[in-house]
Order: sequence, then structure tokens, then C-alpha cells
Amino acid sequence: MKSKRYALPYIIWSLLFIIGPILITLFYAFGQQKFTLEYIIKAFSGDYMSVFLSSVLTALIVTALCLLLGYPAAYIVSRMRVNYARIVIILMVLPMWINFLLRTYAWRVLLDDNGLINQFLGLLGIPPQQLLYTQGAVIMGLMYDFLPFMILPIYTALQKIDPALLEASSDLGASRARTFAQVIFPLSLPGIVTGIVMVFMPALTTFVVTVLLGGGKYNMYGDIITEQCLVTNDWNFGSALAVVMFLLMLVSMVIIRRIDKEGEGYLL
Repeated sequence: MKSKRYALPYIIWSLLFIIGPILITLFYAFGQQKFTLEYIIKAFSGDYMSVFLSSVLTALIVTALCLLLGYPAAYIVSRMRVNYARIVIILMVLPMWINFLLRTYAWRVLLDDNGLINQFLGLLGIPPQQLLYTQGAVIMGLMYDFLPFMILPIYTALQKIDPALLEASSDLGASRARTFAQVIFPLSLPGIVTGIVMVFMPALTTFVVTVLLGGGKYNMYGDIITEQCLVTNDWNFGSALAVVMFLLMLVSMVIIRRIDKEGEGYLL
């Protein structure tokens, strides 16, 4: 009985801020007073699916680059002494304490025609480059914002590997490369999958970065949802577009469940 009593605040919080918004979104997506599939069908139409697929491609590129940078970083930190590793992790997480908009505006300062990067290129005799309002700027901004979400789950998974397994592999004559390929990497897969989902989904639904760094030239799926809800005021269609994201999230959660059955890759 006590456990149920302690769980009551969490249940109320979940109903208000998780289940409630989802039900409201579904209510709007399926036509409010009269049930209809019109908005859902429209969400899967060619024009919007092309934006969705383009957003998926951009999010995949960002996720792949974050994985290429994040895995070595997580591996190096996991091999540090505990005190040093904690300091490095804090430094990695520290930018996340700064407002998301401020971090994105900082990249505008760096990538502007008269920004720090072009000033540095000028010192090398290289003419100013168009860095801002490009797809590369959007990808770079997304990588900066979501890279910690890739590093932390992988670091957690690597930390949980029993050192005895590595010693046993060495005792059996396996080289470091073989130990990594057959012991470390497979055991870190839960963290990799968790990191991929934690980077891919936010990158797919973002809208602030594309506006500030892409100049509105490279719309992501999140931009379309924001436009429908806040500009055209079509909450029904905006909710239908959000339902597509729900479905993708459910698929992602199923994949995580299959690969990480014990939840070893999760941060919490």
C-alpha cells in the first residue's frame, strides 16, 4: 500500500503531462467532434512525405556523425580514472545547461561572413566562405546540440562492462583489436542504440536550428508541424503530422526493447 501511495504523484504527473497531451493530439488528429482519417491521410501524402524523408536523411547524417565522434570520445573517457572521467563528463554536459537558443545563436557568430571562422580563414589567406544558411551549418548545429546525448549512453554502457571479461580475453591471447571487436563493442551496443535514438528523434523534429542556421531554406519535419500549429493555425493537421512522429517513436522503442532487453544502455 505504501508503494502505491508513493507512486501516486508520479501517476498524476504522467496523466497530466504525458498521457494527457498524447490524447489531446490524437483527438485533434482524428477530427475532434467527428472521427475522420482525412488529416492522417494528408500527412502521408507526397509533399509532406518528401519533407519527412528529407528530414530523416538529415537526421541520419547527424546521427552517424555523432556516433563517429561520440563513440571514441566515450571510449576514451571510460578508460580514464574516475575523478578525471567525472570532470570530462561535466565539461561535456555543461553546454546543455545553457539555453538552447543562446547556443544556436553562438553558432551564428562563428559561421557568419564576418564571424570568427571566416576571420581565421582570412589570416590564412583564404577568402570568406558562405558557411551560414547552408545545410552544413544546420548539420553542424544539430551535432553540437545533440552530441552529448550520444556520448553519455555509450559511456554508461562501457562503464558497465566487467573488467574480468577484458582480462579473460587477454589471458586467452586475444589482441586489443580483437578484444574490442568481440567483447567491448558487442557489449556496448545497448548504449549505441540508445544514443542513436536519443540523437535521431530530436534531430528529426527540430525547428529552431533550421531557422537560425539554415535561414528557413532547409525545412525539417518539425518546421512543418510548427507552421501548421502556430502560423496557419491548423491544429488538426499539425496533430496528424505529430502522429507520424509518434509512430516512428514507437518503432524506435520496439528496436531498443529488442536489442537492450535489460535496459543496460539507458542513462536512467
